[in-house]
Amino acid sequence: MSFNIVLLLLALSGVGGVALGYVLRVLIGLAQRGSVELDIKQKLLQAKEQATKILADAEYRGAVIETERLAPIEEREEKVALREDRLAAREEFLDSRQRDLDDKENEVRAREQAVARTKSEAENLVAERSKELAKIAHLSETAAREELFSEIERTHEEAILLRLQKLAANGRERLEDKARAILITSIHRLGNAVNAEVMSLSVMLPSEEVKGKIIGKEGRNIKAFERATGVDVLIDDAPDRIALSSFDPLRRAIAKIALEKLIADGRIQPAKIEETVEKTRVEVADIMKQKGEAAAFESGVIGLDPKLIALLGRLHFRTSYGQNVLQHSIEMAHIAGMLATELGVDASVARTGALLHDIGKAVDHEVQGTHVEIGRRILEKFGVDKRVIQAMQSHHEEYPYETPEAIIVQVADAISGSRPGARRDTVDRYLERLSDLERLAGAFEGVEKVYAISAGRELRVFVNPGKVSDLAMHALARDIATRIQAELKYPGEIKVNIIRENRVVEFAR
Repeated sequence: MSFNIVLLLLALSGVGGVALGYVLRVLIGLAQRGSVELDIKQKLLQAKEQATKILADAEYRGAVIETERLAPIEEREEKVALREDRLAAREEFLDSRQRDLDDKENEVRAREQAVARTKSEAENLVAERSKELAKIAHLSETAAREELFSEIERTHEEAILLRLQKLAANGRERLEDKARAILITSIHRLGNAVNAEVMSLSVMLPSEEVKGKIIGKEGRNIKAFERATGVDVLIDDAPDRIALSSFDPLRRAIAKIALEKLIADGRIQPAKIEETVEKTRVEVADIMKQKGEAAAFESGVIGLDPKLIALLGRLHFRTSYGQNVLQHSIEMAHIAGMLATELGVDASVARTGALLHDIGKAVDHEVQGTHVEIGRRILEKFGVDKRVIQAMQSHHEEYPYETPEAIIVQVADAISGSRPGARRDTVDRYLERLSDLERLAGAFEGVEKVYAISAGRELRVFVNPGKVSDLAMHALARDIATRIQAELKYPGEIKVNIIRENRVVEFAR
């Protein structure tokens, strides 16, 4: 019984153990299943979190990429928008300007039409007035026009006079200021001293005995000297000197130098005279060449023919109104070059034309014609540039001014020749020039008195106020100046002053 119970208990225990084991297994399986599900859920959660993070990152990166891609487009769109705004504003401004221009154009057209109508009315009135005057006075149309103009002058004389004075003063001041500035600049750049030189035509004698030697027995020596040099020797003009006379300045220079050598040597006889004169000719020829080369070098003129340079050197022995012609030409070359530089023209042509402008004076006593014409032929013979010939040929207005350099050469000649002290003139010539000026101005109608003052540089003309009006004074001044230019020769310029005054005289008794 006990054993059965024990068996039963053991059976029950075995069944209970099996059941318990099954239950435990089930429980363990359930526990493991819950853990797997939990892991799966955790992994799902982690996967979802990662997916969410990846999506967020992808969305962020996509947004960044989209922003980076769209940024230039937006910037470009902003620029396009700004440009469109500017274009719209400019179109609006242009439309406004166009409207203003249209309004102004309409206004100008209206004014032009008004002016045209006024001009037409004025012309009609003038025509009607002319016809009436012609009918009343039985005048021709030309005479009526002159009568009408005279009446207008009388009526509006003061206004016309003021207008003329204003126009003349303004134009003259502008031109004179510009010309004065250029001339002063050029003259100030030239530091040459004034050179007024007279070639001496006499030779000082140390004693009266020398005069006898020069004359020689029965005048043989003086005759031999005159024959060798081609000059006339004047003995009795002064006790202590001998005068030399010849139309050729070169012969005078050779004779003077040769005579001084003979006096210094003391041996004066026909053979010695011929030898000395011949040696002097060679020396003077060398001097001419040296002077010509020095003048060309100083003036900056190159490429001249050696024979032309020798002719230029002959001007060293030539004077004009006491002014050495070669020095005058060198000074002119400097002035012309500076003026040409200031005015922007060819300075080389101006300098060469100025240096050679008086080349004809080297042989004008040997060749027929004016020194200008002779100079032209000389320069053409030596193949000088045509522009240089055109520049030099007009300095005495014998030929028209063809180039700016021609005007510059003429101006340089006037500056060099009319500088104070540059030239010497005889008293007779000076008085003759003043007399010619006064006689010429006094020949005009209405002129009462004429005075030439300031060494002939200014002409003061007194007119009759009853015959010459204020308006007519301008025409009279121009006529006198024009006639002086046409009929008289003078250095520099002459100022014409017209003086008109009214005087009323009454006596108290």
